[in-house]
Amino acid sequence: MSRLSGFPYVEKTWDASSIADGNEEALEVTVPGASLGDFVLSSFSLDVADLMLTAAVTAANTVTAVLANNTGGGIDLDSGTLRVRVVPFGDA
Repeated sequence: MSRLSGFPYVEKTWDASSIADGNEEALEVTVPGASLGDFVLSSFSLDVADLMLTAAVTAANTVTAVLANNTGGGIDLDSGTLRVRVVPFGDA
């Protein structure tokens, strides 16, 4: 059993629109128990094609994931699954 198995975890389908160079797209997901200052682990089920995926707790029970494009050209990913796990700060 993973040491992280007891921490809040969610999956959500994400079909990001075409992201032009220098732009980004964000997706909010509800993660019960998430608090400001907690750590967030995030992943996407597909190759993100050099986009940068970040995620942070932005409000109680809310994680915002961001795909940022600094590649020099537009990128349009297929629909995939965003996965986020929150690790409370005091448990890290």
